[in-house]
Amino acid sequence: HVQLVESGGGSVQAGGSLRLSCPTSSSTFSSYCMGWFRQAPGKAREGVARISIDGTSSFYADSVKGRFTITRDNAKNSLYLQMNSLKPEDTAVYYCAADSNGGTWDFGYWGQGTQVTVS
Repeated sequence: HVQLVESGGGSVQAGGSLRLSCPTSSSTFSSYCMGWFRQAPGKAREGVARISIDGTSSFYADSVKGRFTITRDNAKNSLYLQMNSLKPEDTAVYYCAADSNGGTWDFGYWGQGTQVTVS
């Protein structure tokens, strides 16, 4: 089991940047594939980015490619999402997710989310 707690959300003007963090309580963090998802009001949750166990492979939604970067630090048991050139349509609750199986957007463990608002 892994506990996920997101931080770093907030309000920012269009064109600005935010960095989300997701430290975990698990000493087995390095055995989980990790991802970031978001859910805007009235919309379904969507995958934003995911990263392999060793951090060498990452995948992005088309809507964030070139603007967002997912990284992980296995020594610190933490996941990050650097968000640049933010747009109003990026406004959503952002969730950190983990799963022991990789290669898909199916994740079994979720954080409670952090709000990102772009105006």
